Amino acid sequence: MLARPNRLTRGADYKAVVRRGRRCAAAHTVSYVSARAEAATAPPRFGFIVSKQVGTAVVRNTVRRRLKAVCAEALDSVRPGTDVVIRALPSSATAAYSELRAEISRCLARSAA
Repeated sequence: MLARPNRLTRGADYKAVVRRGRRCAAAHTVSYVSARAEAATAPPRFGFIVSKQVGTAVVRNTVRRRLKAVCAEALDSVRPGTDVVIRALPSSATAAYSELRAEISRCLARSAA
């Protein structure tokens, strides 16, 4: 699980990352990566967008928990001061954990490394 300092919580932060961040599209997710001004000291933060198109509440929560686990694993490889928003596509409901991990790690390596 991601600690509180590693989570995006405000809607304005989500909006800023999605609008200004670098976009990385994959088969099951779309990732947006943006650097903050206080990059030297701030920990990286992650946010997740899982819409009702993905499935029922149980399916959406499962997808969100999987994405959080992937990001918790990749936390050390992301530079401090980076904000990441991951939008789950409807196909993520049937994707295996290993597929999601490969997609997210590829996009983070390309955008935030």
